[in-house]
Amino acid sequence: MPEAIPTRPPESPTAASAPATPGTPAPLFTSMRVDSLSYDRKSMPRCKCLPVYAPTWGEPHTCFSDFPIPNISLTRKLGAEFVGTFILIFAATAGPIVNQKYVNSETLIGNAACAGLAIMIMILSTGHISGAHLNPSITIAFAALRHFPWVHVPAYIAAQVSGSICASFALKGVFHPFMSGGVTVPSVSHGQAFALEFLITFNLLFVLTAVATDTRAVGELAGLAVGATVILNILVAGPSSGGSMNPVRTLGPAVAAGNYRAIWIYLIAPTLGGLAGAGTYTIVKLRDTEADPPRQVRSFRR
Repeated sequence: MPEAIPTRPPESPTAASAPATPGTPAPLFTSMRVDSLSYDRKSMPRCKCLPVYAPTWGEPHTCFSDFPIPNISLTRKLGAEFVGTFILIFAATAGPIVNQKYVNSETLIGNAACAGLAIMIMILSTGHISGAHLNPSITIAFAALRHFPWVHVPAYIAAQVSGSICASFALKGVFHPFMSGGVTVPSVSHGQAFALEFLITFNLLFVLTAVATDTRAVGELAGLAVGATVILNILVAGPSSGGSMNPVRTLGPAVAAGNYRAIWIYLIAPTLGGLAGAGTYTIVKLRDTEADPPRQVRSFRR
C-alpha cells in the first residue's frame, strides 16, 4: 500500500509575508506616498484597490484587486539624477557665461534666476522619480538623517558628477572660449568664501528639509520654495563666492575650464553647511505630540 503523501495545511489569508531581505533599510515613515526631494516623505494614504461595486453611497465598495506600490528601479532613479543634474548645471552655468560673453547682459539677477528656475523645474519634473537631489550635499545630508539609504549614496553622487561634467563640456563646445565665466571662484578671501558657502547651503538645506521631510509642510510647493531660496542665496553671495551651494556646480565647470582655484572650498563648505542646516531643522521641528495632526495637503495638480 503506497504511503500517504503529507499535505500542507492551507495557509491563512492573513499569514505573514516573507521577511525582508537582510540589509534592506527600514523606511522612516510607514505610509504610502513618496514626495519630491525626500526618500521617504509620506502622508495621506491612497486607495490601493479598484472599486467594482458600491450599492449605496457611503458603503464600503468591493475591491477587484490590490495594486502594488510602483517600484522604480535604481537605474531609472540614477538616469533621472543624471538628466536633472545636466539640465541644472547647463542652465545655472550658462547664465554667467552669457553674462561674460555679452558684457553684463544677464546681470546678477539673471544669473540667480537661471539657477533658481532650473532647480524649481527639475524638482517638479523629476522629484517623483529620484527625489531630485541634484547635489551631493543634499544626498549626504539626507542619508545622515536617515531620509535616504547610505547604500545608494555613491551611485547618486556618481550620476550627479557625471551629469555636471557632461553639461560643462557641452557648454564649452557651445560658448568656447568663454567657459571661464561659469566657474565659481572667490573674489574675497578664502575664509570669507568658505563662510558664505557654508551659510547659504545651511539656508538651502534648512528650507529643503522642511518642505521635503515634514508632513506638516506643503510638499507640493517644494520646488517653488527651494528655487526661491537658491535665487535669494545667489543674490546675497553671488558676487563674493559665486553662490555655488553644490559641489558639482563647481566641479564640472572647473574640469571643463581647467580652473581648480580654491575648489576645496566648494567641496567642503556646502557639505558641512548642508549637514548643519538639515540637522538644525530636524532639531527644531515640532514632534507629533506637540502639534495638531497634519492638515490635508492642497495640490496644484487637481
